[in-house]
Amino acid sequence: MDTSKLFITRKRKKWKFAHFEQWSNCFAANAATPATWPEYFSSTQPLVVEVGAGTADLSVGLAQQRPNDHFVAVDIKSDRLYTGAKFALEHELPHLAFVRSPIAGITDLFAAQSVKELWITFPDPFPRKKTAKHRLTHPAFLQRYATVLTKDGVLRFKTDNRELFLWSLEQFVHQGWQLTELSFDLHKSDLADEYKVTTAYERRFMAEEIPINFLTALPPKV
Repeated sequence: MDTSKLFITRKRKKWKFAHFEQWSNCFAANAATPATWPEYFSSTQPLVVEVGAGTADLSVGLAQQRPNDHFVAVDIKSDRLYTGAKFALEHELPHLAFVRSPIAGITDLFAAQSVKELWITFPDPFPRKKTAKHRLTHPAFLQRYATVLTKDGVLRFKTDNRELFLWSLEQFVHQGWQLTELSFDLHKSDLADEYKVTTAYERRFMAEEIPINFLTALPPKV
């Protein structure tokens, strides 16, 4: 192993982490609460949230298209979010914020019924059965999403992994979610163009001619 490259990578991550902590559009989990968003956005309108956002390509793309909505991108690693946060500052997207937090803490970040649209984009499939509890479409996560979504809120899910997608479909159905849109090849479908805003992972899969699976679901009725 080339230890010099490993050192440079770690140094670069620390540098990104430091900038993330300093930027006005970025928040650590312990610095963000449900009260943060009405103050930050100067509005109580429901949010659009991307979980497991990575570099937040999707949130950035949607924020550019929809200046009247308020977006929050959430990921556990700030060195990933750094890319989107830097772009948002440079291109003056004040309606987009970034949070470094585990997704399990989503109900600590957002108030009940405060999110109108929640995106899950290309999450880790955790293919082994014993790690299934970490999948972002596991019932434990779906219950948390249902809590923060408004009564007419929607969840949208994208993945290249067909096995994860089929497994997730079962979880949505078993948990009482209503599927309203479904495609096993999003970019060849006639679904809305905004669903086709791409992430870095998505562009790589498309170049390899791997179809993108997509769904929209409504939370269970209480």
